[in-house]
Amino acid sequence: MVTHIVMWKLREECADGTRAEAAALIKARLEALPALVDGLISAEVGVNFTESDMAYDLCLYSTLESRAALDAYQIHPAHLAVKEIVHRNVRERAVCDYEL
Repeated sequence: MVTHIVMWKLREECADGTRAEAAALIKARLEALPALVDGLISAEVGVNFTESDMAYDLCLYSTLESRAALDAYQIHPAHLAVKEIVHRNVRERAVCDYEL
């Protein structure tokens, strides 16, 4: 099993409304992906409430069946559609992938 964690910092002015609206949209779209993408077991998105310059605004915690499933997820049309939303609202990203 593979764990895929991504954290994002939102832009000050988001393309999809307020920062809270953009965060809610990204959260909803990412959490819908396990029903659409084979091999994606779970996707949970947390919206940060800590006010700190070091804090990220959103965190995706997802699990996949394998590295091959992660590779397939990265190019899946449903994931690519969500990435478009993320890219127009996010200014910074951090990622960590590991196997259990």
